Amino acid sequence: MANDVSHNSRRGLLLVSPPFFTTLILLAGPLGAIILFSFWTQDYLTLNTDFTIKNYVEAAQDPIYGLLLGRSLLVAGAVTLLTVVTAFPVAYFISFHVKPSRKSLWLFLITIPFWTSYLIRVFLWKVVLGFNGVINSGLIELGVIDAPITFILYNLNAVIITLAHAFAPFAILPIFVALEKIDRSLLEASRDLGETRVATFFRVTLPLAMPGVVAATLIVFIPVIGDYITPRLVGGPGGLMIANMIQTQFLKLNNAPMGAALAVISMVVVTAITTLFVWLNRRFLKVRS
Repeated sequence: MANDVSHNSRRGLLLVSPPFFTTLILLAGPLGAIILFSFWTQDYLTLNTDFTIKNYVEAAQDPIYGLLLGRSLLVAGAVTLLTVVTAFPVAYFISFHVKPSRKSLWLFLITIPFWTSYLIRVFLWKVVLGFNGVINSGLIELGVIDAPITFILYNLNAVIITLAHAFAPFAILPIFVALEKIDRSLLEASRDLGETRVATFFRVTLPLAMPGVVAATLIVFIPVIGDYITPRLVGGPGGLMIANMIQTQFLKLNNAPMGAALAVISMVVVTAITTLFVWLNRRFLKVRS
């Protein structure tokens, strides 16, 4: 019996080992390299491997880095809020008002934007939001405006709109899954006890769907912080984010240690915010229960 258990344990370890070491090499390796690089310095082509916190001191003292990080957090928060708020009604409609036989079709339609390159979708938003784009041309033809509006391109507004559209499917799917897991008899019981539809939604549906909302929030918030393509193409000078500075440090300025330090700082800040968010959500659910 003991030999069988030992044999099964070894067999399990053999099965787990390949994906474990693959994950370790592909994730932990680059992460460790970035952390290590952040404590080095570089003078164009000369890399100094002496341990130092000079990069972190410079990042703390130079206001441009704090400005870009704050702007990135602002954009990520706005995109997350806009995406989740617009994704929830879509997921709710599919879960509660679409026939079961047609739900797969709706989910399939939601994933259609993934068929094209993300870069192409961003360029299409430039066409839509541009000075002579679809929105301005349409409003001028309708007589709503006399001159093209300029606050929807090459600024933070354009970045938020483009990113909210790009990450909408990532928010819809986890919320839909959470709504599908809700026992419909609980909603019927709430209505039988005299609760209105609105009260049932806020007291039963929304709390039970919070795992999906939390997942959608994290799925959107975390990658938006590191997005640099969208700010570069539609953000203009006033719409650049911390990821654009990291890219500049690594490529144009050839200062990999400084770029690594900024990446580590961003990662720590995002980890702290997401951890606080998850903790507050759990506290809220405990209080509600």
